[in-house]
Amino acid sequence: MSDADYHRLAQEALARIEATADRLLQQDVVDIDTTRTGGLLELSFPNGSKIVVNTQPPLQELWLAARGGGFHYRWADGRWADTRDGSEFFEALSQHASTQAGKPVVF
Repeated sequence: MSDADYHRLAQEALARIEATADRLLQQDVVDIDTTRTGGLLELSFPNGSKIVVNTQPPLQELWLAARGGGFHYRWADGRWADTRDGSEFFEALSQHASTQAGKPVVF
């Protein structure tokens, strides 16, 4: 994959997360605050916990850090796949966010 393709796909993923968090806040589902600095997006939950999604351009990966651990994802077959077990990024993010929010959250 070219660097331009990676940057486009990574930025689309971060934008999707931000838009979903905004929608969840507007619909009064859960109060997830987002803070974005360049390629780093921090999700803050009402209980004080955080999830961090970080782009890693040299490796062409997305990194996810949550209470449940740290995970690396690489673009493969049209999706962000975990480099260890192949699980999909947005499914994992939803699972970790739901755990930390104490209610169902789907990205």
